[in-house]
Amino acid sequence: MKIALIGCGAIGKVIAQAIRDNKINAQLECVYDKIEEKAKKFAQKFNTEFRQFDEILREDIDLVIEAASQEAVRTLIPSILKSKKDVMIMSTGALVDSKLFNEIKNLASKKKLKVYLPSGAIVGLDGIKSANILGIQKVTLKTRKSLESLGMKSKRIKKATIIFEGPAGEAAKKFPKNINVSATLSLAGIGSTKTKVQIIADPNVDKTTHEIIAEGKFGKIHTKTENILSPDNPKTSYLAALSAIATLKKITEPIRVGT
Repeated sequence: MKIALIGCGAIGKVIAQAIRDNKINAQLECVYDKIEEKAKKFAQKFNTEFRQFDEILREDIDLVIEAASQEAVRTLIPSILKSKKDVMIMSTGALVDSKLFNEIKNLASKKKLKVYLPSGAIVGLDGIKSANILGIQKVTLKTRKSLESLGMKSKRIKKATIIFEGPAGEAAKKFPKNINVSATLSLAGIGSTKTKVQIIADPNVDKTTHEIIAEGKFGKIHTKTENILSPDNPKTSYLAALSAIATLKKITEPIRVGT
């Protein structure tokens, strides 16, 4: 599989490293980042090529991985699909925009392409998808983050403080770099309006915790994930990058475990 990577940050680095270490049966053909100098250094480090975005559209590529931002999803993914390439989206928060989601879905369907959305920094999505076949009545995501991971420097927060409560769609828009998991959970379950999110800023923690509670006719699902932060970007959980690798392995390997 020939891969192009958009975004040369923390997640992109983990993906590129996995490909270089032969953990994935794929080749990293080229990379792109809006900061050209950064992308060129990244390409040199991982023995690949820097390409402008328009060049990627013309390249013989099987899969383009977005590991940049919600803005990159909005502005770049439709063009990639039009160029007849499968895509993997890490910044899933952009997909709470129903217009964009439907555009991407329709393009993929028309072009007979695949759009992959890794589970990110949470566990239990297989169970959520399975339970939703029968019907889920309620889903809540409770996220606890350090001030550093939220990009907050306020000295006024001395103890755990709820900084957001509301629907997942609103959470993904207000915290575009922190809570993409809310959108991913919504897409697997009952949607961004019905999925409820609580975000807690806690100056006394050094891990990001995601707790999911889902209830319905199937019974009840309760999961809790404590994520170590990425050493390169505290706003990103290391598990998020690892989920991209797991998805790539699922695509490229003959035996697939899970839904």
